[in-house]
Amino acid sequence: MQKIPMTKQGYEVLEQELKNLKEKERPNIIVAIAEAREHGDLSENAEYHAAREKQSFIEGRIAEVESIISLADVIDPISVAHETVRFGATVVITDCETDVEKKYQIVGDPEANLEQSKISLSSPLAKSLIGKEEGDIVSVRAPSGNREYEIIEIIYK
Repeated sequence: MQKIPMTKQGYEVLEQELKNLKEKERPNIIVAIAEAREHGDLSENAEYHAAREKQSFIEGRIAEVESIISLADVIDPISVAHETVRFGATVVITDCETDVEKKYQIVGDPEANLEQSKISLSSPLAKSLIGKEEGDIVSVRAPSGNREYEIIEIIYK
């Protein structure tokens, strides 16, 4: 199977999620199922069915997180610091049309989160930034048409 690139921080977040699922969520749902069973007929017991559905979700997420962790290729952004944009870099860009400045970190797919300004290595923007230097202009195909961005700063931390 192919390794999944990931930052150390993203790996630690997944490990913490797995620990929470196994040590808190799983035992809590087992208790909830036991309590729901005590309410009688299981065929008409909505609490029981909801608890079993939640248990299924939790077990599925545990398997998914374990799989991601087993395939993780943890990369320290500082160890790959370059003059160009690489995995793990935080990049400050300016929209050439609107002069709006944005800051994104390029991370692995499992840790991508636009609300935290973390974009996936496989996203169109990240793909266009990889290998570029400060001052370069990149063009990105967007649903609203092509957008151009200037790379203002590349940060490795």
